[in-house]
Amino acid sequence: MIISLTGFMGCGKSSVGRRLSELLCCRFMDLDEFIVEREGRSIPEIFASEGEKGFREIEKTALCSVISADSVRLNAPLAPSHFVGPSPYAGVRKCQFRKTASPNEFAEIYLSQHSHTPQETHSYEDVIILSLGGGTVMTQECAEMVQENSVCVYLRASVDTLVRNLQGEAEGRPMLSGGEDLRTRIEELMTLRSATYETVAHEIIDTDGLTVDQIAEKIYKSIAD
Repeated sequence: MIISLTGFMGCGKSSVGRRLSELLCCRFMDLDEFIVEREGRSIPEIFASEGEKGFREIEKTALCSVISADSVRLNAPLAPSHFVGPSPYAGVRKCQFRKTASPNEFAEIYLSQHSHTPQETHSYEDVIILSLGGGTVMTQECAEMVQENSVCVYLRASVDTLVRNLQGEAEGRPMLSGGEDLRTRIEELMTLRSATYETVAHEIIDTDGLTVDQIAEKIYKSIAD
């Protein structure tokens, strides 16, 4: 079972995804990091040489690989915080001491209660949290893959929150570069993207004023209830 996180850059997908993976004691993948590893280039370097269109093709191929290949997902590491230590508990997974649902139990609970995710397409052998890129679902094929093969959660943040979180980061984010005022650029992109985020998502979590821990807990309760 894949739980995918979508939303605008700066909404906290990667940080929340890692925290949610700790709550579920399952694996976590960041699609952008996966692309960088596969390509041997940074995201800005890919944009510089291939343009946005070329990057979206690379992104689509990477997403297809993550969704279709169990081996790719199983290679995603558990965060170090999943383990306790030092001895005698070194290397023991923390979830063995928890009373929250295990990844398998969580998948069973969710899939038994939500008919929009066809059970026959999933095994219960693993749960993985997948943080998508901010523009991933704007490619139609990617949107379809995400909606049909994952439980998609939209981390919805206001423009004010996004501006605050993205201050000083425009240079490293190709979609924010171009000389425009940061707020103006975010507003332009959100106008284009917000409806798609909401359409693709199975769950929407409003994140304004919440910490990473609070958002992760809210997602957990939203999906597990």
